[in-house]
Amino acid sequence: MAVLEAAVRMFNARGYHQTSLDDVAASLGISKPTIYHYLGNKEQVLVECLTIGMNQLLAAAEEARAHHGRGIDRLRAFLTDYAEINMNDFGRCNILTANEALSPDARESIRLRKRRIDATLRELVAEGITDGSVAQCDPKLAALTLASALNGPSRWHRPDGELSERDIATQLVDFLTAGLAPR
Repeated sequence: MAVLEAAVRMFNARGYHQTSLDDVAASLGISKPTIYHYLGNKEQVLVECLTIGMNQLLAAAEEARAHHGRGIDRLRAFLTDYAEINMNDFGRCNILTANEALSPDARESIRLRKRRIDATLRELVAEGITDGSVAQCDPKLAALTLASALNGPSRWHRPDGELSERDIATQLVDFLTAGLAPR
């Protein structure tokens, strides 16, 4: 896991194309062949980093779905976790790394996970519409808007900033869900 944590921090700071496995190995005091032995090539390291971030989002989606209450309550729970996850190293990597950096097979694997996350977001919006806790709207447009807004902090949030990830996530979700309130 230390290799993945070092790699994801470098990918986020320098960019995927500007980071070599030599850089990652040197930062950990290990050899590049050690990385190849355990994780494979640079693309496989990136795919593993992206997968960790998406798996965190999928777990948050499942947790939100198990949440009791109105649709808006489940949606808020997921959105708050979504924003917070995308400010951590692995979540941030999903936002900062273009899918074009991947081979077609790897790109497809990542795309399928992203579609599951998007589908869950749309379903949570639709559930809120059905129970009246979310205003009538297009769930697809609402999901795209919410995801776009919550992906933003991955580009500007700094861990040493005034607000914690949770504080930022909560305030953003408050702003966004106010716009979803029934009129």
